[in-house]
Order: sequence, then structure tokens, then C-alpha cells
Amino acid sequence: MKPLFREIIVNQLLRNKQRESGQTASLSNYTIAKSARLFRLSILSQLKDLIYIVIGIFSAAFGLKSFLLPSHFIDGGATGISLLAATIFKLPLYMLIVMVNIPFIILGLNVISKQFAIKASLAIIGLAFVLATVHFPQITNDKLLVAVFGGFFLGAGIGLSVRGGGVLDGTEVLAIFLSRKFGATIGDIITLINIIIFSAAAYLLSVETALYSMLTYLAASKTLDFIIVGVEEYTGVTIVSIHSEKIREMIIDTLGRGVTVYRGKRGFGKHGHTHETDIVYTVITRLEINKINTEIAKIDPNAFVVMNSVKDTKGGMIKKRALQH
Repeated sequence: MKPLFREIIVNQLLRNKQRESGQTASLSNYTIAKSARLFRLSILSQLKDLIYIVIGIFSAAFGLKSFLLPSHFIDGGATGISLLAATIFKLPLYMLIVMVNIPFIILGLNVISKQFAIKASLAIIGLAFVLATVHFPQITNDKLLVAVFGGFFLGAGIGLSVRGGGVLDGTEVLAIFLSRKFGATIGDIITLINIIIFSAAAYLLSVETALYSMLTYLAASKTLDFIIVGVEEYTGVTIVSIHSEKIREMIIDTLGRGVTVYRGKRGFGKHGHTHETDIVYTVITRLEINKINTEIAKIDPNAFVVMNSVKDTKGGMIKKRALQH
């Protein structure tokens, strides 16, 4: 979209909004420019989400039709229920994908948001459409390859869809709802659901098929985690030390990372005496854990260091400065 055309659209939208609210003041150039920037960011964000979902749909459809469906293997969750029903009742998978996920979408409308429900509906309908209209060849008959790569492409498709703000499998929506209602963790609920699905597969199909299907589920879940979390794994490091200023300088100058400094208190001893101190926080990659521990030990061997896993980061200096090493 050309900048001039975009500004004309934004200007007209703002004037329409003004008329609806009864305002008569003229719009400043700053207001128009700011709104144009927000409009551009919104369009780019929606376009990126659409690309993620479309690629996810084709990846999942490829995994289903080229690997899992011909070998009668299943996955966990709503997709596994659909595959199991398609195998037993000889019904089209594209129809079952929609039917099984309808309750989850309705639940997502109430539990999460209207926007999520719309994106999930479009993603699932898109998957059903691709399954019904696009031909994917069967790649292999080797059961191990089918289980691993079928799970890989299916997990990648679900993960890309999630990054686009939608879902291709609505089981997690049910897990979120039940976790809020009964206090159990989402992981425990998903595990319980999948135990029921794979037990049904062992009884209705065969134990061997159920075991291969469990391998499919593991491959899919690991790929999904990889897609959602990202390629790099980060670690958040919190450091409490009387030499916090030297540690801050070391992180910036030696590691090339950004830092956040909190003002807090440190306490120790039987009487719980506290002293004010600066608390340093930074985010590093897992390859830098040994280096930061070594550098901290040089400055203050008695520093209190807490590390925790960080799934993903955005903004800041974490990626840009890492290129210097």
C-alpha cells in the first residue's frame, strides 16, 4: 500500500470517527501520522498472522494425507479424535475435523476471546478445505517414518497456526477451561485426554497402531514446542550482589547484553536484617551461561544468582548484540 494512499484512508477514517463522536476540531499532522503508523502496524500484523496460518494449514494437511491417514495412525487431541473416527466409521476427515472442533471453538469464544474464535474457525475451515480439495501423494509405507514425519509436519502446522493467533486443534481450549474450573494444570488435563484417546485406539485398532500413534504425538508436540518457543532458547538471570554496578558493566561491556536494574532489599542472618541493593536482571542464550557464571565469580563469588527459562523474547538488545560474538 503506497504511503499517500494509506494516509488518505487513515485521514478519512479519523474524520468519520470525529463526526460520529460529535468532535469538530481539526486533525493535527501528528495525530494523522501516529494513526497512519498504527494502521500500518495493524495491517502488517494481520498479514503476518495470515501467512503463518496458511503455511500451517498446508503443513498439517500434508502430514495428515501423505503420512498419517493412509497408515491409519492418529495423533492426540481433537485431530486424533478426528483421525480415529475417520478410520473406524470411514467418514471424510475434512468433515470430521470441523465437526469435532466446533465445540472447542464455541468454548474458545467464551473462555478466550471473539478474535481468537474467528481466527480458529477460519484456520480449521481452511484446513478442511485443503484436505477436501488438494491432492497430497503418499510418501512412504515405513511405519516409523510415517509416525515421525507425520507428527513433524502436523506439529509444525499446528505451531505455525498458533503463532498466527489461531488453532488447528481445539483441545487446549478445553484444557484451559477445565484447569480454571477444577484447578488442575493444563498439561495434566491434556495428558489425561490423550491417554483416553490412545487407549481407545489400542482397543479399536491395535496396540501396535496405538504405540506408533504415541510416537506421532511425541514428534508433533516437540515440533509444536519448537515452532512456538523459537529456535533460540533464552535464560533469564537475576543477580543480587553488593557489587551490582561492576556486574552491570560486565554484562554490557563483556557479554554485550542489555540489563534491567531493580531497586530492592537483601536480607540474611537470624534476625533478618535487610539492606538496600541493586538487583541486576538480564537475558542470555544458554551458550552464554557458563561465561556469565565465570565472570560473576571473578567479581563476587558470593553473589546470589537465580536462572530461569525464558520461552521467547522480543525487542531489546538480545538478538542484535548477539551478532557481535
